[in-house]
Amino acid sequence: MTEQLRMMAVHAHPDDESSKGAATMAKYVSEGVDVLVATCTGGERGSILNPKLQGDPYIEEHIHEVRAKEMDEARDILGVKQEWLGYVDSGLPEGDPLPPLPEGCFALQDVDEAAGTLVKLIREFKPHVITTYDENGGYPHPDHIMTHKISMVAFEAAGDPSRYPEAGEPWQPLKLYYNQGFNRPRTQALHDALLERGMESPYGEWLERWHTMGRERTLTTYVPCGDFFEIRDKALIAHATQIDPDGGWFKVPLDLQREVWPTEEYELAKSLVGTSLPEDDLFAGIRNN
Repeated sequence: MTEQLRMMAVHAHPDDESSKGAATMAKYVSEGVDVLVATCTGGERGSILNPKLQGDPYIEEHIHEVRAKEMDEARDILGVKQEWLGYVDSGLPEGDPLPPLPEGCFALQDVDEAAGTLVKLIREFKPHVITTYDENGGYPHPDHIMTHKISMVAFEAAGDPSRYPEAGEPWQPLKLYYNQGFNRPRTQALHDALLERGMESPYGEWLERWHTMGRERTLTTYVPCGDFFEIRDKALIAHATQIDPDGGWFKVPLDLQREVWPTEEYELAKSLVGTSLPEDDLFAGIRNN
């Protein structure tokens, strides 16, 4: 393939792009790949998770603008392009029974209509590879599950001239992956390595309740990107309302991560090109076609 490779990462909220596959994106950007993050919502209903910023009246009143500025900073750190799909955050319902989702939110949109917005972006950007979430959303946030649904429809529809004719000239992406960076083998390996070195592990409780998080996923693709873990962390810290820089996300030294688990993992969900598993490149089967 002689043309520039292109990758689109479809995410539910600002900050998801920096916690899921960020080092992979930074690696590909460094290799000249054109990378676009499609952010479905503005993250308006996300809780302020950084205790240092909780109770700040300006942030609470202007959360949409604050999170947009955080996204701008993270985008620049990663070196990616970024587009908003324009939907409103659904929030994470809590309680028993769960309360209804807010009227007009992303998760309550018609799937086919919302997929049309993504189809338009796919046809404009023309990605060869798309990454998104699995059917469980990675975790069962309604916006993550909706992101999965529209990504699957859009992958199939973008290349079909009979569907969404108003959305531009057809373009068929060649591969679709699910982000699987939060997987048990990685978590167990880092947990064991920390304990072996006499260090505290933030993963003990995760591993104890792993069986409650859904079935084990099939990891098909391991992208070596340890050299970009620092960029990943800087991008994540840029989402200051969402991430405590002194929190568990950053408890594992980068050198240990690079030594024990220097990859980010994906599950190949759809491929229109031949490839052999396991892979170490999201563009396997595309580069040499």
